[in-house]
Amino acid sequence: MDFPPHLGSMPMHAITEIHGEPGLLERFRLEVQQFDDDARARLTAALDLAADLHRDDRRVREPYLNHLLRVAIRLMHHYQVRDVDVIVAGLLHDAVEDHPVELADGDVGGDPTDAALAALASRFGSRVATLVAAVTNPVYDPQRDRNAQYFEHLAVSLGREPWARVIKVSDFTDNGVGVIHTVGPKVVSSARKYRPLVPLFRDLIARPDTPLSPAVKRHIFGQLDLAEERFSAILDQPAQRN
Repeated sequence: MDFPPHLGSMPMHAITEIHGEPGLLERFRLEVQQFDDDARARLTAALDLAADLHRDDRRVREPYLNHLLRVAIRLMHHYQVRDVDVIVAGLLHDAVEDHPVELADGDVGGDPTDAALAALASRFGSRVATLVAAVTNPVYDPQRDRNAQYFEHLAVSLGREPWARVIKVSDFTDNGVGVIHTVGPKVVSSARKYRPLVPLFRDLIARPDTPLSPAVKRHIFGQLDLAEERFSAILDQPAQRN
């Protein structure tokens, strides 16, 4: 497939709409050219694993891999992340939560999550496993509000893992700012889930130990503002007030 010469500067939603998964894969390839051979090999291995684990998964209108590619590309391009462990964890941030048995090759023993994290550590190192663990949802109490528990989990988990904040805010941006690309009832449910997280992420990103430059933080604050505008447009209409 032929891609335009300006693919490396195209907005990711435009690449997704026009070129789909092949375009995002090519954009990922362009981004990883800045790394050395060993780093590219690790990033390619992580991408291959993510593609295999999520091969049958979809997000509304697209292959699930598109989401993972956008999270990783955003880390590299917009957040200027050069830490390979962080990008690997970005590609695999949903692997333990969604496919623990497959990740552990069926050898789960007791807790599938623990087995999957151990397999991830064996393959990519303990730091990658720690970062993925920080963004992996726990088992929630069915007697309590799920969105409230999600907020509490992120506040604690991301509060102690600065690099995990960076991964999760890229994930949030794809889900939150990208809510306009969602269709059906999930539009409202996603807006209700993600809207309370805007001030949390604003606080987390503003913290001095969040390892991003001031310019990148300003970019993220702008994206959080945009997400809030979109949530308001969805939720603050008269039909949604009840």
